[in-house]
Amino acid sequence: VQLQASGGGLVQPGGSLRLSCTASGFTLDYYGIGWFRQAPGKEREGVACISSSDGRTYYEAFVKGRFTISRDNAKNTVYLQMNSLKPEDTAVYFCAADQTYPCGISPREYDYWGQGTQVTVSS
Repeated sequence: VQLQASGGGLVQPGGSLRLSCTASGFTLDYYGIGWFRQAPGKEREGVACISSSDGRTYYEAFVKGRFTISRDNAKNTVYLQMNSLKPEDTAVYFCAADQTYPCGISPREYDYWGQGTQVTVSS
């Protein structure tokens, strides 16, 4: 069971990035997927999640209206589209999988984690 997060990079404030979380060794559509982030010196925090089966989504207030989580089961991939990025969005972003329904954004709920991808928002 492996998760691979990708798509990070350097972007100017107001810009956009799309992160991808691709699974190998298991079928993602049976799992809820969460995106998390961790900035230097801070705890890991939940950003958004998408549930298995019905695709129910949840967003933390600080990203609502700017970020969109979606899944493409045919590609075994979950995306996080990030628009209107701010410097405070700078962090390492992680994806994780869990079979709890509906999904939640507490890191403790998640069993499987991918490596992080760095997102830097700076002019």
